[in-house]
Amino acid sequence: MADEREHSGTTARAVDWDARAADFDEEPDHGLRDPGVRAAWSARLRSWLPGHPADVLDLGCGTGSMSLLAAEQGHRVTAVDLSRAMTELARAKLAGHGAEVLRGPAEAPPVGDRRFDVVLVRHVLWALPDQARVLRHWRDLLRPGGRFVLVEGVWGEADPVGVPADRLTALLEPLTAGARVERLSGDAVLWGKEVTDERYAVVATV
Repeated sequence: MADEREHSGTTARAVDWDARAADFDEEPDHGLRDPGVRAAWSARLRSWLPGHPADVLDLGCGTGSMSLLAAEQGHRVTAVDLSRAMTELARAKLAGHGAEVLRGPAEAPPVGDRRFDVVLVRHVLWALPDQARVLRHWRDLLRPGGRFVLVEGVWGEADPVGVPADRLTALLEPLTAGARVERLSGDAVLWGKEVTDERYAVVATV
């Protein structure tokens, strides 16, 4: 019964994102179509990722915008998303960049026993149940000396959703050797507009 509920929930989540895929990139920070927004995310990503070519696992990759930036910076990218429509768009976006796009859940990516230098996740963890368990699993996907790059936040005023930075760093503390928080709310160029909610990145080494 539990397996059936889990499968049904996974299917529903995939369908929801399938429906959003066609216009997903219209958000400035999703499609990165504006040169200024794209350059801002590219600069941030360059500062978060290793300075040498690395194996990057982008979980919940959506249409592949962050994966594309990482690939353009010389990294070997494996991108994973649950939505069939999102992965189709990501494959098209990443064509010719040597990236691999897989379909599967972010919390249990279909990568077998492969290990990576970076687990990159943007605006995904907040939507997953049992975040502590998910982070432990992602930790097991990292090589020694690897790193998490997690972009998260808290959105909404009347009924906010998300993961506050202090909660995420607390969850990471037993799994990592150290973490730093980079506040992103004040950088309007990243979002294509001014924002007042909590947005941040955590870079944590293992």
